[in-house]
Amino acid sequence: MPESLLPNIIQFLSQIDPFDKIPKPALRELASYVQITYLSKGENVDLCTEGDEKYLYIVRTGSMEQRKADGVLRARLGSEDLFGFTFLDGTIDSDKGYKAVAIEHSLLYLIPHSALQQLFKASPESAEHFASKAQVRLKSALDVVWSDKEKGLFIKRVKEVASGRVAVVQADQTIQEVAHEMRIVKRTSCAVIYDKDEIVGLITDRDMTKRVIALGASIDQPISTVMTYSPLTIKPDDLVLHAASVMMQFNIRNLPIVENNKVIGLLTTSHLVQNHRVQAIFLIEKIKYATSVSTLASFTPERQAIFEALVEGKVGPEVIGQVMTMIMDAYTRRIIQISIDKLGPPPCEFSWIVAGSHARNEVHMLSDQDSAIVLADDVTENDKIYFKHLASLVCNGLASCDYPLCSGDYMAVNPKWCQPVSVWKHYYKKWVANPEYERLLNISVFLEIRSVYGNNQFEKVLRDEMYANIRQSREFLLMLTNDATNTSPPLGIFNSLVLEKSGENKKTLNVKKYAITLIIDLARIYGLAVESDHSATDKRFQAAYEKGFLSEDSYKNILGAYEFILSFRFNHQLTALKNGEEPNNHIDPNSFGSFERGHLKDAFRIIADLQEAVKVRFGTR
Repeated sequence: MPESLLPNIIQFLSQIDPFDKIPKPALRELASYVQITYLSKGENVDLCTEGDEKYLYIVRTGSMEQRKADGVLRARLGSEDLFGFTFLDGTIDSDKGYKAVAIEHSLLYLIPHSALQQLFKASPESAEHFASKAQVRLKSALDVVWSDKEKGLFIKRVKEVASGRVAVVQADQTIQEVAHEMRIVKRTSCAVIYDKDEIVGLITDRDMTKRVIALGASIDQPISTVMTYSPLTIKPDDLVLHAASVMMQFNIRNLPIVENNKVIGLLTTSHLVQNHRVQAIFLIEKIKYATSVSTLASFTPERQAIFEALVEGKVGPEVIGQVMTMIMDAYTRRIIQISIDKLGPPPCEFSWIVAGSHARNEVHMLSDQDSAIVLADDVTENDKIYFKHLASLVCNGLASCDYPLCSGDYMAVNPKWCQPVSVWKHYYKKWVANPEYERLLNISVFLEIRSVYGNNQFEKVLRDEMYANIRQSREFLLMLTNDATNTSPPLGIFNSLVLEKSGENKKTLNVKKYAITLIIDLARIYGLAVESDHSATDKRFQAAYEKGFLSEDSYKNILGAYEFILSFRFNHQLTALKNGEEPNNHIDPNSFGSFERGHLKDAFRIIADLQEAVKVRFGTR
């Protein structure tokens, strides 16, 4: 390569990811090995048969199209895009090979594999940015974006802050024996009580004072006579924010941490009294004691501030979704209670059900209302009038608090979605047995349900009914698969092939439609196939992986892609909020740098690959 071209090559490389992260002396050394090739339209590079030396390719000008061995489109590439990662590990799997074809006259830079290996030896931290596996590159990208600095108590996991000291006793032990175990042996304020292998109760030192000493009860009685029955528990991986919310909601001071029915620790209110300002917990506490919808509506700026703090603090998107969901739960429960105080006690048992992103614990600043009311089967027509008023008050109240009404009218205020258990069972049976477009749309909304108020057993009844019907239908997962794979991820985004064609969002990418919704739909299919009780997207993929429906590579790839795309959307929304604009899902590709573009393409390819896998597994009769 002529020495005169070197400054131009160095300048070009230094502006694109991941070369912009390489030390300048190392970049100059790497650039000296660059080879330049020109392809006419229609010419191709066969990466499997290029010769003994393998290369990383960079598109300097023009456009390239990657095709898999079977002819399926892998990606379209433009200026500053890279390809050839697959071959950096020194081995070639012919099943994963692909060809790159010039779809217009193109100039390519080629960096020899041997030169990159020299770079990795001199600068090991650079290796992940050039890794052959997309999941490693995405993880590397997230490590750049997300800081590991202290993020505050409220996004820690319970197991990180709780005490391992907890007394575990049997229900037939005497009060004195239990008090000795608590005070002398374990030196703890709480004991968890088992009946053989089942947790049946809880006793605290305060309970001992009120129920034993103050009443003069005999200390020779079994502890079961004074214990609190059916105590609330928490899982080790739950957020401290969730635990604190539960403690405030039910006015309790001790939460046993339980895993596989075994007590492994205890969370107390004292664990929460640290030098941290748990802003979201304070908001939930304020919501709990608000006496009017107008007061709740005044908290909207604080809710937005929490979202902004989470995104700016580089908190993982799954945690952001959980925190924002807990806040929306708190709003919903409080507005229901305010409405009941106004209308009087409900005339029969009911459950307020949420659906969509709210049910999946994936609430964000654009989440609207998706809700329903499930009524007891003994409900009368007069009773339904009460719930019609309740639904109207709650849905309008949430709208006043900037949780938009659902444009598709999937809300409890619609009489169709305020029905007895028996009618809901009939809905699911009809939707699954005959899933034409309208019914498929209906069930797609209510495939994720979660009870946030009232009799939560109704949620389990409906989920059991749904799975029972799906097991009997050979067509249902096929229909869902066809629907989930009907839209392809934007492999050609940077050639303007999947941008919005008209309207105010013209020439922007709808990241929800072309990426996030596709991943959610794929997770839904896998979750239903393995009958997972989880609604969250990541938990559904995890359940499918644990049941052998997903390989480890596919599982890690899709989770990495989902996390990266969510973080990308959250940062886009944060920018809009900071600019005083309405946040949305429409992103101008001209605003992408090479960092975002490269990693988004990795994510889009992962989605496309999983769509193909779903077609093979579920798309045949």
